[in-house]
Amino acid sequence: MDLIKRIADHVGQRPDKFFKTTLFASETLLLGLNCLEPGQVQAPHDHADQDKFYYVVAGNGRFWLGDERVEAGEGEVVWAPVGVVHGVANEGNGRLTLLVGIAPAP
Repeated sequence: MDLIKRIADHVGQRPDKFFKTTLFASETLLLGLNCLEPGQVQAPHDHADQDKFYYVVAGNGRFWLGDERVEAGEGEVVWAPVGVVHGVANEGNGRLTLLVGIAPAP
């Protein structure tokens, strides 16, 4: 069983939309990686029964959290509790890499 993964080994990109991959998943937690190139967006959405966090591994993002727009950069964590509309845009010049957790897992 693979219980350790290097984030750098799972970073990727797609020209048509942001890249995402699952690192670990169980019935209670999904842990994944989202990579947004400059100009890419994860559209605002919500989860009726799931909490979500974004840990900014690299870059800077502009996040929707309910009615607010906030910026977060490397080393910061963004929390989106159940029912709060959330999303992120990469308005910078470099890749935005996010470690994402969702609980319970979808």
